[in-house]
This record gives sequence, structure tokens and C-alpha cells, in this order.
Amino acid sequence: MLLRCEAILFDIDGTLVDSTASVERVWRAWAPEYGLDADTILRTSHGRRSQDVVPDYLPAAQVPAALRRLGEIEVGDTDGVVALPAVAEVLAGLPAARWAAVTSGERHVMVPRLQRAGLPVPEVLVTADDVSSGKPDPEGYLAAARALGVDPARCLVVEDAPAGIAAGQAAGAQVLAVGTSHPRAELTAAEAVVADLTGCRFTVGQAGIEVEITG
Repeated sequence: MLLRCEAILFDIDGTLVDSTASVERVWRAWAPEYGLDADTILRTSHGRRSQDVVPDYLPAAQVPAALRRLGEIEVGDTDGVVALPAVAEVLAGLPAARWAAVTSGERHVMVPRLQRAGLPVPEVLVTADDVSSGKPDPEGYLAAARALGVDPARCLVVEDAPAGIAAGQAAGAQVLAVGTSHPRAELTAAEAVVADLTGCRFTVGQAGIEVEITG
């Protein structure tokens, strides 16, 4: 299978970096402070902004302080954050003006995660701070395409979570899913699904970017 595009828009957590251990530690440290069950939160939080998750569990009056506390825990925990397979090589081969990252995390958390994993911080980075509606709303992916000057329909979104897949498709982009955090059966809405980026070959040419699905 061959996917053609002019630009690639990557999610970060679970797509570029493996931050699962850090994310779980953060929620498990935060949840007991508010009398909540971390396992319940973790079943619904992946791929979503914290400011969209926390109101599901706390009264509105508690949310601002709870989000600040969550941010305090997050920013101090990057242990074990590593680049996922083939990611460093893929990003090194892409022109800076032809890729971006769109994340449900906040900028002060995501930049240190990328740096800890030894990955470049993209010129276009759309975070939870930059949108009014998080995934599965397409706002973030539309903003990234606009910043790159590329029609969203000519973009390829790379995602690991159903909410992100839905966001990419709502933006009008093709979506490639990586099975790094969810069972393949939950990712079948994407145009293609691979275990990780070792299952793809990226070729940059004058006509754009070709992504060959090899495994």
C-alpha cells in the first residue's frame, strides 16, 4: 500500500515517543489526591487533553486547581520517555517545512518529552494550549496544516489512538495508525495500520512524500 501526501502531521505520545510509564505515574500520583481511581481515568484519557478529561471526574469549581496540580506533577516526570522504533530516522529524513506535531498535551510537558527522547522539536507544534477543542475535534490538525501552508486533504496524520484517528479524518486527512498503545481492532478506521514506523518506508521527492506500507 502506498500513501502520498505533501506533509505529515504526527501525534506525540504513543506515536513519536513512548511515554506510557510517565503518563501512568502522573495519573496514579494525581488521582488519589482527589479521591479518584486512576485505572478508571486511564481507560478514557489516552489521546485526550487533560482539560477535557478532568471535568469528567470533578466538579467545575475544582477543575482549575486540579489541572494546575496535574501540570506540576507532569512537568517533573520524564523518566523512561524514549523515542519509538524508527521515529528518529523518519524525522531526520523529512524536511522541517513538511512535518508538524499535534498533541493533546501541554507545551511545557511535551517539549521536555521530545527532548528527553532525543527528538527534534518541530517548527510547527500544536499543543493543548493552542486549541479550544481537543481531539477528536479536528481543530489541532487543521491548525497544523494551515501553519505548514498545506491543504489538510494533502496531509497524512500519524496517530495511535481512536480519538486522534477521528480528529485526523474529520480534518480531511489520510490517517496512518500505529499499534503502539491500542489493539489493532480499535484502529481500523484508519487508512492503514502498522505495528510501528518500522513497518513503513518514507520517500521524499519533488512531488511530495510517499509512505510505503511494508509490514
